[in-house]
This record gives sequence, structure tokens and C-alpha cells, in this order.
Amino acid sequence: MPDSRFRSKFHSTAVALLLSLTGLAPSESVMAAKCLFVSSYHQGYAWSDGVEQGLREVLLGRCDLRQFDMDSKRRKSEQDTQQAADAARTLIETWQPDVVIAADDNAAKYLIQPFFKDHDTPFVFCGVNWSAEEYGFPFSNVTGMVEVAPIEPLLNRASEIVSPAKRAIYLGADTLTERKNLERFQHATARLGIALESRLVEDTQGWLMAYSDGQAADFLILGSNSGINDWDPARIADALPAASRRLTVTTHGWMMPYAMFGLTKVPQEHGAWAAETALEILRGTPPSEIPIITNRKWDVWANRELLSAAGIELPRHLIHKAKRVQ
Repeated sequence: MPDSRFRSKFHSTAVALLLSLTGLAPSESVMAAKCLFVSSYHQGYAWSDGVEQGLREVLLGRCDLRQFDMDSKRRKSEQDTQQAADAARTLIETWQPDVVIAADDNAAKYLIQPFFKDHDTPFVFCGVNWSAEEYGFPFSNVTGMVEVAPIEPLLNRASEIVSPAKRAIYLGADTLTERKNLERFQHATARLGIALESRLVEDTQGWLMAYSDGQAADFLILGSNSGINDWDPARIADALPAASRRLTVTTHGWMMPYAMFGLTKVPQEHGAWAAETALEILRGTPPSEIPIITNRKWDVWANRELLSAAGIELPRHLIHKAKRVQ
């Protein structure tokens, strides 16, 4: 049975054959190229799945694509993450891909920064939170898309729904990504005169206890649950209607079953942009000539069941814009 970290190239080969039979085959130079996708996390994590979806929709049939999952949300010790990065490095050195797409912070921190600065192999990153400066990017062989969340617009909407909004609690998993996200919320709330407390938790019970404590604030900000390995969706969904008295907001689409209002990032944007950029590099454009950018798309969401349970009404203009959580 093949190693689960690697993906078969069957789909790429099949599509290439079909295109060649219909006279629509891509250029031989691109089709002969090898593309490696290194994901910091794992399949089943909604953000990673969205990035992968966007990437595969662009690259399918256009290069020989493999994937390596570092699984650093579930296996998040320093030793585990470094071992995963070492395995990805070995794969790059042995398979010698023509371009590597690396998603999210741990691939940047543990793989690109220490091993591939100004290397012959070009890299395209995506999903790096807030800034790539801490990793020294750009390198001559590295470009990418930085992931930013609409924090101030979200806080402004929360202050519009709950007035006055003077105190908030941030609730998320105890992970590197969540600590970075919390820091950004701390800066933004300070500028807006909102006192922010935080709860970064390890398990479902801790999350539910922190959620209950958060009802003493004016509103709650739900960070990501990824990194809470015993996350129990059914238990939490059952508990929230009775426990919810205060507005809950988020910037993560997969947290909308548990939040009332969201301005959320679109992971498919990252995957599709990284894939298109990889193809541009394969066509001969050096990474150094492709500027690092930030994401530009947001979705607006409303969870009407939880809003109703808490007796909270959104302004009409937000209800009209919002996608509805099913």
C-alpha cells in the first residue's frame, strides 16, 4: 500500500491522455514538469482542503503533481514538526520537483527558511499568516500569498451589532497560528478601545468552559478549533443554543456552525493563486519577478439558528449580504 503522504499521479496522467486524444494537450514543456504540494496540515482540516481544492482545479492535467502532508496540527510537537519537514526536504532532494507549492506557516518556518533559501528550486507559498517577514521572505527563489483576515471590519460589525462593545474574549486552540491571530486581534481591539481577554485551549471540555465564561463579555471572537484533537462537533452543537447569550464572531468559515456572524477568508483563493503562479514560473518567470501579495476575497455569513437562540438580530444590510449556515 503506498505511503499515505504521497498522491498518485493517475488523475494527471488520465487527463493528459484525454486532452491529447482530443487535440487539446497542454504544452509538452509544462506537462513534463513536476509539481510538489507541501501542506503544513492534513486532509480533513477545512482550510487545507480548500487550499488543495483550489490548487488541484488549476493544476490537474498541467503538471505531474504530488502532495506531502506535514500533519502539524495533530502532531504538533517541535520534534514531530521538524521530522515532517526533514521528510519533505528528503522528498524534494530525491524527486527534484520543478516547483514546490508550500501551504501555511509551518512549511515556511521549518522547511523553506532553514533549507531552501536562494536555492535552485523555486517555491510558492500561501496561507502564511499576516506577514512573511519573520521567515525572511522574499528569497530569490520564493514568492507567495500572505493570509490576512478582515479583523477590523469584523470588529466594526460586532460593535454595530452590540453597542456599546467594550469587552471581548478570544477563544481558540493553543497553536502557533492561533497565537499569531490572537496578537493581531489584540492590536486591533486596543486601537478600537475594546478590552480583550483570551482563552487558548487544548480540548473540547476546555473550549466549552471558556465559551461559558465568555458570556460575561460583550461578544466572543472564535478562533480556529484546529489543534483541538478531541473536537466533538455534535457535543458542541448540542450545547451552544442553551449556552449562547452573547454575539459570537469569526474569520474562519469552518467555525460558522459555532459562530453567529462571520467575515471569512477563502482558502480556494490561496490554492488557485499559488497554482497559477507555479505555472507562470514553469513558463520561465523567476520568482523574484513575482511580488508577494495578500488575499483579497471575503465571505459574509450568518448563523440564524444561533442568533435566534441568543435573541440577537443583525442589521438588515448584513442579513441581506450574508450567506446562510445550513
